[in-house]
Amino acid sequence: MSRSYGKGDDLLVIENVPVVSCPNCGDSYLTAETLYEIERIKLHRQAMAEERPVPVAVFA
Repeated sequence: MSRSYGKGDDLLVIENVPVVSCPNCGDSYLTAETLYEIERIKLHRQAMAEERPVPVAVFA
């Protein structure tokens, strides 16, 4: 799953985020380990992220 954080010039998209889904209700959540790694990526975004143009569509 992809997750986005921030907006405009501060937008960061993190791809391939592992999500755990409940087989009974279908709810999905992130583990503590995944949340820790997301925070680490956000902290070091300059070294870890590559610039890409991102098309945006509005659901009307």
